[in-house]
Parts: sequence; structure tokens; C-alpha cells
Amino acid sequence: MPTHINPKLPMRNKEVTKEFYLNTLGFKEVGDYGNYLMVKKDKIEIHFFEFKELEPKENYGQVYIRTDNIEDLYQILLDNQTSILPNGLLQTKPWG
Repeated sequence: MPTHINPKLPMRNKEVTKEFYLNTLGFKEVGDYGNYLMVKKDKIEIHFFEFKELEPKENYGQVYIRTDNIEDLYQILLDNQTSILPNGLLQTKPWG
């Protein structure tokens, strides 16, 4: 039976991707195979494949990551000066 799902996301620049996921979000590198990168944090593992021609404004790929402590995660992102969407203030919404 399946036990996990690992999203594969496009990356334009491996070094920029590594910097963000390792140093900003606290993931650990679990594989680096040239144009393929794998990172992991707790039970989350994300794979990236090189796609230099990617146009972010035309890319609709998304990943939803759940957390059991949004307040602490939000504070870590603020402390790391992570760019959050312009309307990114933490607030309660009807869906959670």
C-alpha cells in the first residue's frame, strides 16, 4: 500500500532553490543529482527537477503543506525575513 507522496516541482536555479529550502525553511538535503534535488523536513520530502525555461507567472503548480503550529512557523518565517504574499498577515479564515 502507498505510504507517502513526494511532489516533484520545477526549479529554474538549483542554488537559489537550495538556499531557500535549506537556509530559509530549514529543510535538509537528501539528494543532489545534477539537475535533480531532494530535500526533507520532518515528514515532508520534496523533489525538484531543473526547468530553466519556467515562467513563474504561467506556472500553476502548488503544494499545500499542513502544520500543527502555524504561529511558530509564521514567526520563523518572519524572523528569517522570508517574503510572504502581500496580504500575508496571519489571520483566521472561515476554512481555518
